[in-house]
Amino acid sequence: MSDSSSWQLLGAALSPLWWCWQALSQPVSEPWARHALAAALAVPVALLIDRLWGEPPVWMHPVVAMGRLLAAVGRRIAPREEHVRDWPRFALGAVAWCLLALLFFAIYAFIQWLLPPMPWWLGALVLGVLLKPLLSWRMLRDEVLAVEAALQQSLPAGRERLTWLVSRDTARLDAGQVRESAIETLAENLSDSVLAPLFWFAVAGLPGAALYRFANTADAMWGYPGWRGQGDDRRHWQWAGKWTARADDLLNWIPARLTALLLALSGLAAGRRPGWGALRQDARITPSPNGGWPMGAMARLLGVRLGKPGVYVLNPAGRVPQAAELQQAVAHAGRVVAMLVAAGLAVALVLGWVMVGKTP
Repeated sequence: MSDSSSWQLLGAALSPLWWCWQALSQPVSEPWARHALAAALAVPVALLIDRLWGEPPVWMHPVVAMGRLLAAVGRRIAPREEHVRDWPRFALGAVAWCLLALLFFAIYAFIQWLLPPMPWWLGALVLGVLLKPLLSWRMLRDEVLAVEAALQQSLPAGRERLTWLVSRDTARLDAGQVRESAIETLAENLSDSVLAPLFWFAVAGLPGAALYRFANTADAMWGYPGWRGQGDDRRHWQWAGKWTARADDLLNWIPARLTALLLALSGLAAGRRPGWGALRQDARITPSPNGGWPMGAMARLLGVRLGKPGVYVLNPAGRVPQAAELQQAVAHAGRVVAMLVAAGLAVALVLGWVMVGKTP
């Protein structure tokens, strides 16, 4: 089988984008259009489920399972002491990541392959239910708002609540810095937890979304250098997590920039223009090649400065964020989610028209 034939077979089996292309380009497109229509409607279905019910129980949450497996494997690949250079650990971490990524990709590919032929509306429901645990908007929104609610009680309460969202030391942050951290987390995770899973779902179906969610979870657990854990579980993450961090950077490259673009569109709807040139300058100064895009876009939209003390400052001429700016940030993020819902419905409308127009 040629390489092009292999890619076509993989696309036919997994990719909603491929299904859309076939539906629009083939003379008889009903099967392709039906599959693509179900996938397009799965996006608003998944986000509706998220809005109404939030996260599934821990015992059946796939991301929790990913985290537990990563924790168990991590104890075996990360060293108990710090090494300046450790290529064997790098190789071990890379192999472990690839094997686990393949495992979750294969599980979801098998699940998607098992789905029997069904009407488009039932396919949308089934795909939406399976897609929902791989994204999270309601929990992100609620946790960011919970930080502001805690700040209204006291600064120590706000700092404590922020630790639910970030790994940095919050003990010396003032109220403005607490809000900065919450807004940054909202912007970055709007990409990581919402848009990126949907992007990879469009590219490679449920397996693509699962692979991305695994990579992002692995980056949170393995990708940040430093000491982790307590007692016998204490490990030093540096070389063992380098592959993980770079893989997450690669998979987030397009989604992070798309998130910034959608935030800019949200700003246009509110009469604000973040300025793409200034945003590119902000994006270059963050340690992550991706995080600065959504965070910088949010900072420019709100007219506030965002930063990590001693590391970077985005939109340095901006004001210190207050409670109103945090609420506005949540509103902008909500508009981006609404755009994703609208995009899914628009694609479904076009595909429905194609099905009607090409029906003999």
